[in-house]
Amino acid sequence: MEQQLEQIREQQKESWNKFSSGWKKWDELMMDSLKPMGDEIIDRIKPAKGETILDIASGTGEPGLTIATMIGNGKVVISDLSEAMLDIARENAQMKGIKNVEMIACDVCELPFENNTFDAISCRFGFMFFPDLLLAAKEMHRVLKPGGRIAVSVWNGPEKNFWITAMGSTINRHMQLPVPPIEGPGMFRCAKDGLLENLFIQAGFKNTSEREVASKMNCGTTDVYWNMITEVAAPFVSALSKADDAMRSTIKSEVYKLFNEKFPDGKVAIDSSAKVIYGEK
Repeated sequence: MEQQLEQIREQQKESWNKFSSGWKKWDELMMDSLKPMGDEIIDRIKPAKGETILDIASGTGEPGLTIATMIGNGKVVISDLSEAMLDIARENAQMKGIKNVEMIACDVCELPFENNTFDAISCRFGFMFFPDLLLAAKEMHRVLKPGGRIAVSVWNGPEKNFWITAMGSTINRHMQLPVPPIEGPGMFRCAKDGLLENLFIQAGFKNTSEREVASKMNCGTTDVYWNMITEVAAPFVSALSKADDAMRSTIKSEVYKLFNEKFPDGKVAIDSSAKVIYGEK
């Protein structure tokens, strides 16, 4: 792997390991908000009894764990770059009594599997962070069996994801967030219509499609939102760590003002939007 790509991979691994405790704490809220995207992925790949399925960038285990409950004596390989996130996935599998799963820490750009291994691949909100998008897509294509199915989700544009822009835009008004390289990892890196579908076609996939999926983040209160986002979102945590108490207080009060204007009844349920891209080998 080129040095630049390896550096991105190591930065991603370090970040996800560091923030794994926040993801564990807020797992129920996050998984509830991401469920519609996972459901759409599952609907597209249609897991069947006895199949072997790969869930990439699984984080705390979804949608891989749900898929595992649908395939009888089949198996789901749950993979992630971060061992700390996989530890949470293991705990979740044990709590739910799910045994037909295998956890493997690996890099999507160098998947440790033979050609034509899996019947289907799922990947919910991983693509935006992969060092090399085309290489990742080609690796997924390589390990799929002929006729295998793949479905992945990525975030739609910022105008449809207030849960990110409320914090991000406020911080940027007061202190400049580092601007990620255009081709580098970032929340909205794959938001452009057709970008990932065209990438799938370049990688060799056929019968591709792209669908928009909406969801809501049911925080309930602005306090819950603030506490959650400042414990799971690495760029925001990094920026706020550089702010003094007065600056942090200003940013917090402005975020709360935005939420009070958007949710005057105090019931915070934030719209979010993603794309689900499908293909076949």
